[in-house]
Amino acid sequence: MYTSRIAGIGHYVPDNVVTNQDLLQFMETTNEWIVERTGIEERRWVVPGSDDRPSTMGTKAAQIAIKNAGLTPDDIDFIVFATLSPDYYFPGPGVQVQDLLGIREIGALDVRNQCSGFVYGLSVADQFIKTGMYKNILVIGSEYHSGGLEKSTRGRGVTVIFGDGAGAVVLQRSENGHGILSTHLHSEGKHAKELALIGPATSRWVDAIMSENDPEDTSYYPHMNGNFVFKHAVTRFAEVIMEALGANGYNPGDISLLIPHQANLRISQFIQKKMGLSDDQVYNNIMRYGNTTAASIPIALSEAHSEGRIKEGDLVLMAAFGSGFTWGSALIRW
Repeated sequence: MYTSRIAGIGHYVPDNVVTNQDLLQFMETTNEWIVERTGIEERRWVVPGSDDRPSTMGTKAAQIAIKNAGLTPDDIDFIVFATLSPDYYFPGPGVQVQDLLGIREIGALDVRNQCSGFVYGLSVADQFIKTGMYKNILVIGSEYHSGGLEKSTRGRGVTVIFGDGAGAVVLQRSENGHGILSTHLHSEGKHAKELALIGPATSRWVDAIMSENDPEDTSYYPHMNGNFVFKHAVTRFAEVIMEALGANGYNPGDISLLIPHQANLRISQFIQKKMGLSDDQVYNNIMRYGNTTAASIPIALSEAHSEGRIKEGDLVLMAAFGSGFTWGSALIRW
């Protein structure tokens, strides 16, 4: 059985920077309130009418990752695209990336695991490479949150958190034994509605929402039970991190770099303290980008690598928790 390694990384974020101060234009809040609860100072939001969409942002990140891997688009055998904000209800953006990159008619798979989407996508790609089915797989996480947020005081508990952007990696068959050591995936669907966007959906389509014309209807905006999600996140993060380490005979002190999903800086800090990790062992960039859901881990991975925070032989652990509930981890020997 083969091993898979990350051969190339790239990310893309819109140029438009939205600071906490900018949010005061349409909601009652303060920079201090946002920073205290989330650690976020600014985020990137797509400018309406621009060319930035989940598929195009994902393509831009993918082009960088492919180039950094020393490959061309024609070397890619398969695409895995993780997002909760596709360009269309259907089809998913994986096929759009295939077209935008001008790749031959390879397979494209869309993953809908929200904040855990990139880890899930990485795990799926890892299995394909381990079995020898594919050699070079493009794994993308891309999100366009800003177009679907309730930009008002009523929606501030969610709106201040989320940002737009994309990250991508090329997962490749390893020749030196280094690469993904294991991945670990979990879900708990009984809590699905604690972090969800309920409508429009096939059970309550656009015409029903419009005909009701209810100004109090918030079903078409994301809903998050913040305290409930936080309590579960810190528990599941710790569990899945220890699961990955235990499966491979390691302890928290062996981690060279932990890259958590950038959900909330307070969650990352809680986990860091619980695991006894130093600042050098954890990478956070949520203060600059907010929560970019499926894109957060590959964006952080791309930045950490470009900053020299990841070196050959390092033990890198990625972990995520989010809507579903779903959570997962991936342990990599770089």
